[in-house]
Amino acid sequence: MGNGFQVQDRFAEGAQYIGGRLLPGTSGHHQEVVDPATGRTVYRYELAGTDDVDAAVAAAREAFPAWSGATPGERSGLLHRFAAVLDAQAADFAYAESLQCGKPVKLSTEFDVPGTVDNTSFFAGAARNLEGKSAGEYSGDHTSYVRREAIGVVGSIAPWNYPLQMAAWKILPAVAAGNTIVLKPAEITPLTSLMFAQAATEAGIPDGVINIVCGAGKVAGEHLVGHPDVVMTSFTGSTAVGKRVAEIAASTVTRLHLELGGKAPFLVFDDADLDAAVNGAVAGSLINTGQDCTAATRAYVQRPLYDAFVAGVAELMESVRLGDPFDPSTDLGPLISHAQRDRVAAFVERARAYATVVTGGEAPGGDLAAGAYYRPTLIKDAAQDSEIVNSEIFGPVLVVLPFDTDDEGIRLANDTPYGLAASAWTRDLYRANRATREIGAGCVWINDHIPIISEMPHGGYKASGFGKDMSSYSFDEYTQVKHVMYDNSAVARKDWHRTVFGDR
Repeated sequence: MGNGFQVQDRFAEGAQYIGGRLLPGTSGHHQEVVDPATGRTVYRYELAGTDDVDAAVAAAREAFPAWSGATPGERSGLLHRFAAVLDAQAADFAYAESLQCGKPVKLSTEFDVPGTVDNTSFFAGAARNLEGKSAGEYSGDHTSYVRREAIGVVGSIAPWNYPLQMAAWKILPAVAAGNTIVLKPAEITPLTSLMFAQAATEAGIPDGVINIVCGAGKVAGEHLVGHPDVVMTSFTGSTAVGKRVAEIAASTVTRLHLELGGKAPFLVFDDADLDAAVNGAVAGSLINTGQDCTAATRAYVQRPLYDAFVAGVAELMESVRLGDPFDPSTDLGPLISHAQRDRVAAFVERARAYATVVTGGEAPGGDLAAGAYYRPTLIKDAAQDSEIVNSEIFGPVLVVLPFDTDDEGIRLANDTPYGLAASAWTRDLYRANRATREIGAGCVWINDHIPIISEMPHGGYKASGFGKDMSSYSFDEYTQVKHVMYDNSAVARKDWHRTVFGDR
């Protein structure tokens, strides 16, 4: 796949997008964007400081009255144009996403980019469908109705694993509902977030509606969350950082949406289609090199299928092709950085003391040695309370454990502080229904693992956070519900006034 642009030239003016134009940062500190497949620096820029965050929030605040005052049809029309611009630039977006993340180009081309275009199209339609409760006379002598109103300037923080899709998930429901936004992407993966904002401007979305600040979390991120003009924060990232975001937001009574860590169970009952479960486990655990908070990480397999499942997953994992992300035949790219690869490797090395590495468990050599690659890894014989079963690894590692009874399987699936996603594999309708009822997760797939669609919500239970991305349910995060009540009696002295003065 050819490079549609030179990154340093494309963003030569800087990596802050404020008020409709690129600007340099003012922090005095610089950041390198590194291709994780080669270790090569592809872009260097000055990080945002607190002054840049202030400028971005001011631009968003200035744009808010006109944008929130636009009709739903006007916002919808611009978002439809936005989707068309994104679609026309799909090749550039796929290239930039693969370059900064190390994603195989077939993943960025077939998943990240079209998913983002579809999400934009969905919210273009949803912008015209902000519903409230129907008008009615609930007290007898008053008419009530509900308005759903934009809340103001949103400050959002997105992670590095899906930079383009996370930018879309944060920005689209906010602006479709009439808000303006300042997004801080991860500083190591800023490219497609900046391109997303530029495409919005090209589509005609007014300056200041969408702003991007690329800075360090401790500086730009914390200043954005605590900014007095930011009325709502949406954060996706680790549970540990999410707690810090919540702490800051609580001090200013800022509305909060959190999508945090995950440790998704993959529950295989003994009547499951073994072939389907094996294929689903490998795909569900290796998507985006395992750097996905909904990835299958804990496979629980009922004992009659356990040995065959382990053998099948190991064989399929060994066939997965690591390589150049821009080679269309590559299945698995590198991890986001050498530091992340080393973190994943350390989990596996510690696990060797108490579990069995069935396959993988090493970084490849040869032509891939310079990149942050790690082989697909399957581990068995770990205890339920071990680190490898309980901690979020965020790499291409799947742990498999056996279970005997259905009760035990569901109990093990729920034995985690997280609750973002899960799957159950069975041909039995009653088992499937039980799993969907009793597994505590924001999404439970049956006989599949990973697919998401724009029309359905995404969000977690427990330590995986609260609130929803995507779907019309996300508008609950980005709108304020207002009750409006009209008196219908035209009577000056209301009956209830006697509770304050006088008699009936």
